[in-house]
Amino acid sequence: MIKIDGREISKKIRFGLKNKIDILSNDHSVIPGLAVILVGDDPASKVYVGMKEKAFHKLGLVSETFRLSADVKLDEILQLINNLNNDNKFHGILVQLPLPDHLDSLEVIKAIDPKKDADGLHPENLGNMILDIEAPLPCTPHGILMLLKYYNIETNGKHVVVIGRSNIVGKPIANLLSKKAKFGNATVTVCHSRTKKLQYFVKQADIVIASIGKAELIDASFIKKGAVVIDVGVNRVEDLSLEKGYKLVGDVNYAEVSKIASAITPVPGGVGPMTISMLIYNTVYLAEQSII
Repeated sequence: MIKIDGREISKKIRFGLKNKIDILSNDHSVIPGLAVILVGDDPASKVYVGMKEKAFHKLGLVSETFRLSADVKLDEILQLINNLNNDNKFHGILVQLPLPDHLDSLEVIKAIDPKKDADGLHPENLGNMILDIEAPLPCTPHGILMLLKYYNIETNGKHVVVIGRSNIVGKPIANLLSKKAKFGNATVTVCHSRTKKLQYFVKQADIVIASIGKAELIDASFIKKGAVVIDVGVNRVEDLSLEKGYKLVGDVNYAEVSKIASAITPVPGGVGPMTISMLIYNTVYLAEQSII
């Protein structure tokens, strides 16, 4: 069984970006910059934003977080985005999701200039992705593709089952893996919370991508021997033996599934670090596009 190490691949990707960052800085006096909008006090979001800031600063990049109260009005966040769209200091803008229920996430994302869409979730960029037009890709799906690439996991002609249909992970990765491309050409089945006989479908997969947000839902009974398992889920479960009182687990029961899978991502340390690296990748890409 191969443990797919997202931390190690993430380091390689970030190292590979250093030359581009140096060229931007030395030849064009451009330092790639990201503006992050964080609404409310969700603990997980705050931790994640902190990790992003640390990763950017370690590479000498600009990362600034704009913190707004949980009861912020839509007009206020839209005005902030408009200001950031016109601020040359920032080449990328990211709105940390999820947003409070009173805010329309789509309306907020649509307000971002597509040329500054660091998360690759603007409708224009998602449309470009579907049409094979160059654009920033959604970070987590792009990170999954990079893991498959670095571990040379064959997708051509394989059956991929994606569990989850979100606009952030499920739908984009299903599209990317079905494309006519080196790490595509798969037959993709998308399952979700309303799928009947979920186990039946998942059991047929050569590659399973779990992104449904239910702690350790996928156990060994779902997985056929030798399948590749990519676990996108990050769930907090109580563990009073730990000082913080909880532990992080994925949507897959790692202890069970690792015994029969040919390769699997751990949680934490699998897909998560890749998401941040692809955010850096997108920000550098957008900075390059800004000088063309």
